Amino acid sequence: MMAEESKMNNDIQVIFDSERCYTRRFAESDLNAFVEYRNNEEWMKYQFFKELSREEYEEILLKEATVESGAQFAIIRKADQSLLGDVFIKKEHDTFWIGYTVSPSFKRQGYAYEITRAMIQWIQQQGEFKIMAGAVPENVASVRLLEKLGFAQVDEENGELIFLLHHSS
Repeated sequence: MMAEESKMNNDIQVIFDSERCYTRRFAESDLNAFVEYRNNEEWMKYQFFKELSREEYEEILLKEATVESGAQFAIIRKADQSLLGDVFIKKEHDTFWIGYTVSPSFKRQGYAYEITRAMIQWIQQQGEFKIMAGAVPENVASVRLLEKLGFAQVDEENGELIFLLHHSS
C-alpha cells in the first residue's frame, strides 16, 4: 500500500503537506465520508459545493483537475489515512483563491489552520501572487481562522466577505 500511495502522490500536480496531514487527489474510497459531511445541512450551512448526489460528487472529484480550472483536494490525516476534509485552490491571473472544509468529526483540532498554512506556503513558493479567500459573515470560525492566518477583509461581494493575505503567520 505504501508504494501505491507514494506513486499516487507522485501523480499529483499539487500537494500540501503539514505535520499531521497532507492533501492528495480524491480517491473512490473517500467519497462516502465526503458525501456524509458535505451533505450535512447544519454543518455546511455557510458553504458552497454541497447537497449533490454521490454520483455528482464522483464526477467532479475523480476527474483530473488543474489549479487554473479550480481543484478540490482531499485532506488526509497521516496517522490513519482518514479523510479530514477538503481544500479548494484556483489560480486566476496573479491571484490564488483558496477554500477549506473540515468534517465535523475533526473540527476544532487545528487541521484547517495547519493545511491552509501549508497551502499558503506552497503558493508563496510559486512566486508573487495575491492569496484570497471568502467567507460569509456568519461563519465566525472561518473568519477568525483567516484572520489568524494573516488575512484581512478587503471587500464584500454577494453577501460574502472577501479576504486578502497580508502576511503569513
